[in-house]
Amino acid sequence: MSLDPQTLWLIVGLVLIMVEFVVPGIVIVFFGIGAIITAITTWFGWTPDLGGQVAVFAISSAALLFGLRRFVKKWFVGLSTNPNGHDDDFTGREARVITSLPGHGGDGKVEIKGSNWNARSEVAVPAGATVIIERREGLTFHVRPRH
Repeated sequence: MSLDPQTLWLIVGLVLIMVEFVVPGIVIVFFGIGAIITAITTWFGWTPDLGGQVAVFAISSAALLFGLRRFVKKWFVGLSTNPNGHDDDFTGREARVITSLPGHGGDGKVEIKGSNWNARSEVAVPAGATVIIERREGLTFHVRPRH
């Protein structure tokens, strides 16, 4: 059984869209839509050769990914910050200092929930001390010593 190119692109597109349900990140779906666009252009006869099909797939997938991902991600993931500005999983919790914090916003490492994280403190904190997490910015915690 031989599949024509447009049917093959359609199947690839549908499979990629289904894979998005298993793999998080909202990326693969755009490649699936790009494959479906390629199937449509091939069906209309606009891209009869493989080179044109690959070009349509690459350009449409990249355009969709970079043009729409930020909007579509909000629909499925929502906003990444809480309205009150706190990261409820970490703010106010204790952490153990792994690498001493030099103070004045200098970097060190803390351990919380079994993982090591970058941390900053306005005051020096020695290794082994316990700190309180005030806030998180990206992958860095801003901490203060526990009194």
